[in-house]
Formats: sequence, C-alpha cells, structure tokens
Amino acid sequence: MPMPEFRSLVSPFDVLLWAFIGLLLTIGGTFVEASIPIPVWPFNLESVSTYSLGVSYQVGAVLLVGCLGGKNAGVLSQVAYLILGLSGFQIFAHGGGLGYFQEPSFGYLLGFVPGAWLCGYLAFRTPLKLETLGLSCLGGLAAIHLVGLIYLGLLSLLRIIPQAWWSAAWQYSLQPLLGQLVVVCAVAVVSLISRRLLFY
Repeated sequence: MPMPEFRSLVSPFDVLLWAFIGLLLTIGGTFVEASIPIPVWPFNLESVSTYSLGVSYQVGAVLLVGCLGGKNAGVLSQVAYLILGLSGFQIFAHGGGLGYFQEPSFGYLLGFVPGAWLCGYLAFRTPLKLETLGLSCLGGLAAIHLVGLIYLGLLSLLRIIPQAWWSAAWQYSLQPLLGQLVVVCAVAVVSLISRRLLFY
C-alpha cells in the first residue's frame, strides 16, 4: 500500500508566499559564497576561520524552498527566477538576458525547475524525518545536474561551447559537487528545524 502524500501547503496564498521567498533566496544565494567555519585550538572567537566550499548558496536556496514550501512553490520560484534573468535583470551568476542561453551553466539553471519540483514532492511524501529531507535534496540535486549535463551535451554538439563535453561536465558538475553535497546536508538540517518550528 503506497504511503499517503502529505500536503505541504493548504492555500494558494501560502504557495505564492513561499514562491516569493524562494525567488528572493535564489537571487540572494547566487551572490553569496558557501563556506564553513573552522575553529582553531585553543578556541576563541578570533581564532575561527572560514573555508570556502567553492560554490554559492544558489542550489541550496532552490532545494530549501522545495523542502519548506513544497513542489508547487519550488517550481513557481524557479520559473520566476528564469523569467527575470532572461528578461535582462542581472540576477544570474554572470549577468542575464536572452544571450544566457549560450552559457554552459544555463542548463543547470533550467534544472532548477525539475530539481525544485522533485525535492518538494519527495520532502512531503512521508512523515518529517532528516533522512527524508536529505534524500529529497539529493534527488533535487541529481535532477539539476542531469538537466545541466544534457544541456552541455547539446551545446557541445552544436559547437556553441569551445570545450569538449567531458571537460565542461568536469567543470560544471564534478568540481562543484562536493561543496554542493555539504550545502545539501545543511539544507536538510535547516529544513527539519524550520518545519518543526512552523508546526507542519
């Protein structure tokens, strides 16, 4: 017998509110570098340094809105993000506008839509647990990378990018993956705490 789907939100207003929050988080996360604090012994506040993960919080924001707002809010936030960026607003990592279609990273931006949907769908499929949220984030991340890799293949086939597909895949998927996995762990923990505080 399949598990019942837990409804994430009860009204269209809630969906729109979370979509707006997700849009703002995604825009803000694009320009904030992800890092972790590294305490040095003997511990004091001045001895804490930070270590860059080599990625921004952008993907984390996409997954967070899915975990907190559900699949519909996740999709709406990312569709709005793409529309704003392609309209010319400088909210993508390297600018914006219709010319962004030729950027190798644009496929990953397209992957935000199915990634947010899958993450939001899985996050509310079963009772609230850290493992469920972690797996939903991993599913969303996998969807983002799958779409990104397919788009890279298309750009490589059409000779729009100068580098070979495997070289682009290494640069845009494999190199940032470790940092993104650390962000995924943080998103799962933040989502669990937030949903318990919000009583749903």
